[in-house]
Amino acid sequence: MLRAAGPVLDGAAPGASPVGRLLVAALLAVSLLCAAAPVAADNSIEVRSAELRQVADGDGLALDVTFDFDLPWALEDAVSRGVPLYFVVDFELYRSRWYWFDERRASASLTYRLSYSPLTRQYRVARGTLALPFETLGAALTSLRRISGWAVAERAALGAGSSHWAQVRMRLDTAQLPRPFQIGAITSRDWTLDSEWRNVAVRPELLR
Repeated sequence: MLRAAGPVLDGAAPGASPVGRLLVAALLAVSLLCAAAPVAADNSIEVRSAELRQVADGDGLALDVTFDFDLPWALEDAVSRGVPLYFVVDFELYRSRWYWFDERRASASLTYRLSYSPLTRQYRVARGTLALPFETLGAALTSLRRISGWAVAERAALGAGSSHWAQVRMRLDTAQLPRPFQIGAITSRDWTLDSEWRNVAVRPELLR
């Protein structure tokens, strides 16, 4: 008489040898570990918000922009070993022209230097000659993610009665890395960190 086969819970065929069952169990364990492993960090910067506004004296334009990103492990490890990272924020302002290419009316760049000092055990974010100390990398990155009141152009760059548009981005400047790390930046995705260009609205009231 034939015996009805019961449910197979371990993935092995009925009658499989103990070695076969162990192999199936091992493969199942590996697949579960892979499924539970954390997803690698996205090596990109997101521009969360960007607003162009008039400065208090009325003669210039300022940009408030917020970014969202985390450092890939390779960059975090490099900073902890004393390698400085340079982040560049680029801004461009254009006047639309239907008869030709759009005219670039203004551009600006801002460079931040992120570094760590083993002597003081502090992270530092420097902009020009101004440097701020932070106790943790998280606090330093929070400072980098938000820029407020950045003077990007004179108000005269906006022509009355014309259509304008602007864009902003942030990128890790690998050209300022020490030479050995520049080679790594070329060959490894872990050393790239940047954003796409994000459009910034030029509100009508700025043209008055």
